[in-house]
Amino acid sequence: MDSLAGQLLIAAPTLHDPNFRRTVVLIAAHSEDGALGFVLNRPTDAVVSDVVDELAAITDGDEVIHVGGPVAPGGVIVLGEFDDPGLVGVQIDGDLGLPASDADLEQLGAGVRRARVFAGHAGWGPGQLEAELEQEDWIVAPMASDDLFEEPSDGLWEQLLERMGGAYALVARMPLDPSMN
Repeated sequence: MDSLAGQLLIAAPTLHDPNFRRTVVLIAAHSEDGALGFVLNRPTDAVVSDVVDELAAITDGDEVIHVGGPVAPGGVIVLGEFDDPGLVGVQIDGDLGLPASDADLEQLGAGVRRARVFAGHAGWGPGQLEAELEQEDWIVAPMASDDLFEEPSDGLWEQLLERMGGAYALVARMPLDPSMN
């Protein structure tokens, strides 16, 4: 099994699970034990400085929190591009990763170029993601770091499919309810 860490999963139009319909998920970790990811295109109305003021130094403070997935929605996780590799706890790809659990927040603020805060995450047990891929619930695409920090993020699903071209571009233009076509 090849790891999908650092790849994007684009929900296929046939994936109707409300947690993942028309989502783009960054896979942060993937092994035989399962996978961990973050939904990139589900912004909330909550602002980082209003909810988790301690993390305002890592982001611009006015950035919105994104729903990372249905697992542990009360917890927050920071995704960042790191200048200081010593602050990285989970490396995803190059300078992209999750901070070490014992990272000092002031150091983290100074050692991160860009960051996004997620409430919750997406998780798959052993073999679960592979089964969903076999069912063609997901389209695997390469990650571009600008995609991860795209603002506004709610149009990312359509943008990525359009960029892939061909039949994917047609899928991007499909209405949520095909009867509205």
